[in-house]
Amino acid sequence: MKYPCVMALAALAPTLFANGAENGHHLFILSGQSNMVGLDPSISFTPALAEEFGEDSVIVVKYAKGGESIQRWYKKWQPARKPRNPGDLPPNGDLYDVLMAEVNKAIDGKKIRTVTFVWMQGERDGNVKRGDEYESSLKGLIEQIRTDMRRSDVNFVIGRISDYGSGREHWDKVRESQVRVAEADPRGAWVDTDDLNDGFNRAGKPITDDLHYSVEGRKTLGERFALKAIALLKN
Repeated sequence: MKYPCVMALAALAPTLFANGAENGHHLFILSGQSNMVGLDPSISFTPALAEEFGEDSVIVVKYAKGGESIQRWYKKWQPARKPRNPGDLPPNGDLYDVLMAEVNKAIDGKKIRTVTFVWMQGERDGNVKRGDEYESSLKGLIEQIRTDMRRSDVNFVIGRISDYGSGREHWDKVRESQVRVAEADPRGAWVDTDDLNDGFNRAGKPITDDLHYSVEGRKTLGERFALKAIALLKN
């Protein structure tokens, strides 16, 4: 898949939101697990948005934690199968509470014009065989954000987990669920990450088809997220 240069796209497209922060801020909420942890929004995500909407009009909040299931974000999460030791499960939605505390702090006293949720998570659920409940959980999480933000117009962009674990039943179920949820909602979109886990990691070591994305892969991921977010806001 070929992706146009973010800066070139921003330069060619008409600036629809160039009136500054007085008309409200565009809020972008980024969350997920390790591949979101490794994404630095300031490198490729935020600059593209600032170019499009104006630096003073953009608020980006990121909170992510590696190796965690969607259960840690979705408060009504339920396992598809009864766990052997229910008491060993972490609480539902505790990481979501931390995320939203950061969001509320960032937007305090500010007028919010639009909200976009960016999600890069699912590897954990694919690995621990929680693919059966992933789709309903992802839908529930998006509705949870819309309810808590008191906005039905929240856009969302999902990073489909890579093909690292393709061929494993629950990994594939998570991938398929992410695409279905995004394509079924007019305010949703998804990005491909299958080509982002080759190259060099942060330690400078070569990686091939790795669970985690390369340094360049993370930069590209930020660009892809930004392009999709911009497109949704222009619809």
